[in-house]
Amino acid sequence: MLKGLGACVALPFLDAMGVPGSNSRSPVRTAFLFMPNGVHPDRWTPATTGTNFAFTQQLQPLAAFRDDILVLGQLMNKNSLFKGADGHYAKSASLLTCMPIKQTVGDNISSGGVSIDQVIASEIGHATLFPSLEYGLDRITTGVDINVGFTRLYGSSISWKSPGQPMSKEIDPKLAFDRLFRPYVPGVKIKADPFKQSILDAVMDDANVLKRNLGRADQDKLSEYLESIYSVEKRISNDVNRAKFAKNITPDITRELVRLNHSIDDYVEMYSGVDVTEKTRLMLDIMALAFWSDASRVSTFMFGNSVSDRNFSFLEGVKGNHHSISHHMDKKDALEQYARISAWHVEQYAYFLNKLKGIKEGDKTLLDNSMVMFTSDLRDGNKHSPRDLPIVLAGKGGGRIKTGQHLTFEKETPLANLYLTMLQTLNLRHERFGDSTGSLSGIL
Repeated sequence: MLKGLGACVALPFLDAMGVPGSNSRSPVRTAFLFMPNGVHPDRWTPATTGTNFAFTQQLQPLAAFRDDILVLGQLMNKNSLFKGADGHYAKSASLLTCMPIKQTVGDNISSGGVSIDQVIASEIGHATLFPSLEYGLDRITTGVDINVGFTRLYGSSISWKSPGQPMSKEIDPKLAFDRLFRPYVPGVKIKADPFKQSILDAVMDDANVLKRNLGRADQDKLSEYLESIYSVEKRISNDVNRAKFAKNITPDITRELVRLNHSIDDYVEMYSGVDVTEKTRLMLDIMALAFWSDASRVSTFMFGNSVSDRNFSFLEGVKGNHHSISHHMDKKDALEQYARISAWHVEQYAYFLNKLKGIKEGDKTLLDNSMVMFTSDLRDGNKHSPRDLPIVLAGKGGGRIKTGQHLTFEKETPLANLYLTMLQTLNLRHERFGDSTGSLSGIL
């Protein structure tokens, strides 16, 4: 703080405020990356625990990050198993809440709780322009999956602000970039200040028509949703918040803004709708830039919606879509394709880690000052099992996480124990999260 007579002004974090080698130099960023449909169950887990583990086929893309990651075994999302909860939806919708969801085919959805990313955002989000960012590749899926009796809405979100309110995700790289950074790209002309325009202006007529055709409960729900959008927009448009954020745009960040802006324009012109790898990496670039510029310290990313049927024939040796291949029936050829699809997802995760590791923050890197979780809601798509989930946690959490290990816990250890441990890493005091029974030993 700058202190004066009867007033004080918050300063941005300065290098001079940190002691070399201390853990206080930079804020800790947290990201959760979700891969649908599970992994090849026999080619994920390293054969040995400890620091000298060997990378399996699906983990091989992370070999260069041995000292930066934790491979975690035998964690289970217990509350995703309940009577009638077969299939994917009960697992994906509760992945970050660790609470049982409500079985429904309508819009009266409930995740059972607030997701871990939103718990974090509610406590530290006031410090940044955006409390949290939600990104993905696929638009919201509607309708009912008659095979399991769940609305497909559950498969479209892993981030929940409240049990009945999923966070909508941005899937367009250009819109995601413009929302955060368009006013700060040198040489780009802006017809109107995007921060002074509300997205609600464009949809309010439609919203009012919809309201007249809804029951009272749905009217209240819609009003609450629109108000939450407005509250975020109001924060973004606040001149003080914008001025504070603008101070974070260093020359290095400006160069990255220019590069990324050109890459997005090239993608829109040449590859849009075709190159899923390029789209994925653009979205991850934007996430990395958001963390670097301190636009936000919390983010989620969905490589696909639950039950994703993305066609991966662009990969050598793969013929068909992800969901179908995940139901491999233990056939050798299908399992090989399944492993290659999983490895592609891990490659994109490694790409993101490499971006963070290449950004210096004092005597650490942005990756050192982050916790980046990669997981699926299932171990094996063929069995729909949430036991022994495939989980990697990267980054040192500002120096508090002991990386470079493969750790295996007791069978069916609650996944929520990991989230509780992450909260402790952030110095957020919570006694419990979801169905947690305690923190994980060996990580901190």
